Amino acid sequence: MSISLSKGQAISLSKDNPGLSRVFMGLGWDPVKSSGGFLSKLFGGGAASIDLDASVLVFDSAKNEIDRVCFTKLKSSNGAITHDGDNLTGEGDGDDEVIRVDLSRLDAKAAHLVFTVNSFRGQTFNEVDNAVARLVDDTNQREICSYTLREQGAHTGVVMASLSKGSDGWSMTAHGVQATGRTVDDLVGVSKSVI
Repeated sequence: MSISLSKGQAISLSKDNPGLSRVFMGLGWDPVKSSGGFLSKLFGGGAASIDLDASVLVFDSAKNEIDRVCFTKLKSSNGAITHDGDNLTGEGDGDDEVIRVDLSRLDAKAAHLVFTVNSFRGQTFNEVDNAVARLVDDTNQREICSYTLREQGAHTGVVMASLSKGSDGWSMTAHGVQATGRTVDDLVGVSKSVI
């Protein structure tokens, strides 16, 4: 049964999911729907497309970035992490972008994987609804946990969640930390601050 995380909450993945080796982080969102009438739709009201970009930054235990996967680099250096591709609209149900991780093949130095979303077009999270990150066991498609971002605002990026490796295995933490930036490069500093 999936666990719904609240902001700042962490869970042990190894304890409840022994042998967990392949996961994916599904990130989904919807454009805010306007309730405006004909003139609102005529002059740009109504639901617009939202181009958010999901990324993962990989850090070692000293918080040095050792790799990243994003819409411009769909595979990590050793192939252990892959991005399924860019969604330019946020339309439709379910995951809009998916990042797959083979935990058993990660670089031995990888200690933290920080998952972010940012608005390449500069649209703010006031225009985003139902932003959710969900971690799924990629071997059986069972959802392990999810985190729904409830806060809207004038920010253009969010550090959604992170996976961290400790002495007792992997854990996931929900963050929901607001940031400003249109690319993953702009979110490196705030990503380091959450680990």
